[in-house]
Amino acid sequence: MLKMENVSKTYKGGKNAVNNINLEIQKGEFICFIGPSGCGKTTTMKMINRLIEPSGGAIYINGENILHKNPVELRRHIGYVIQSIGLFPHMTISENITLVPKLLKWKENKRQEKAKELLKLVDMGPEYLDRYPHELSGGQQQRIGVLRALAANPPLILMDEPFGALDPITRDSLQEEFKNLQKTLDKTIVFVTHDMDEAIKLADRIVILRAGEIVQVGTPDEILRNPKNEFVEEFIGKERLIQTRPNVELVKQIMNKNPISITEDKSLSDAIALMKEKRVDSLLVIDEDNQLKGYVDIETIDENRKKASTIKDLLITDLYKVQADTLIRDTVQKILKRGVKYVPVVDEANHLVGIVTRASLVDIVYDSIWGTEDALITTNS
Repeated sequence: MLKMENVSKTYKGGKNAVNNINLEIQKGEFICFIGPSGCGKTTTMKMINRLIEPSGGAIYINGENILHKNPVELRRHIGYVIQSIGLFPHMTISENITLVPKLLKWKENKRQEKAKELLKLVDMGPEYLDRYPHELSGGQQQRIGVLRALAANPPLILMDEPFGALDPITRDSLQEEFKNLQKTLDKTIVFVTHDMDEAIKLADRIVILRAGEIVQVGTPDEILRNPKNEFVEEFIGKERLIQTRPNVELVKQIMNKNPISITEDKSLSDAIALMKEKRVDSLLVIDEDNQLKGYVDIETIDENRKKASTIKDLLITDLYKVQADTLIRDTVQKILKRGVKYVPVVDEANHLVGIVTRASLVDIVYDSIWGTEDALITTNS
């Protein structure tokens, strides 16, 4: 899909910002460029859409050398998302999303339909079409920035630290949404980040750069298990949980397959009785088709038992959940960062299939801590 051959960028004075980059990216891959400040990751990405012109080498998209194309025409067929979002404040959300299709001379009705279709992908309804950027939250604005990059259906999307300015919770949520969106739409993504956790979570392969050169390319697991040298090891951080339990990688390997749940039509008395029987203070709530709807806890029931009759009346829907094939390291970090007691596990259709508790992760965390200690003791002795 994308091939870079001996690509370099030299500025006046002979300074090499990028030196002899060789990289092949397959269709549908999610590639993260990462490295310390000044390593050339953003310069490398911007040469792909010729916002920065290469000093040497060649870049091919679907076998065609982009240096032989009109740069403006090239950019109209490559999605681009930046950290500062870049929405036009005087344009409506619809106009912002369909900016490139308009430049490509799409008809008005086709543009409107595309905007509605894209909003659905991020759970935003048609009521947003006529609003302006200042009427949206930061997370919603960033969603619109992503949708604008998707509007003309480009095969390739470049993203320059798109979630860096958001608060941690919104950032986590958008990372999850975008990774799922990328899988659904089968887009090729080149993503620049300075956050190793973000790269590990999102990337199919990570490209680590230093001083304008590629140091290592590999899947997150390959890099975390076999860092090429001391620089990579220090950069990714020795504390990350991956090498301690080599045979345990996915949530489904440690989840409890029989989570305690209750249907939303049950009474508060039913919920209290089940909590007492199972000795828990909250219950996952499902519908008759086993779709996860949210949860209910003892405090909410106690505060509202005179005003509500069924669980549906007190349902709390703000709930972090993961899929069974999610990497354990992501779930560990989320549980520890958010301070939650458990994370429900769902399938692709949002059916409840299990639960991961803090207790489920105890052995992994212990192995990480004491494995490091044992290694230090062995080394020092």
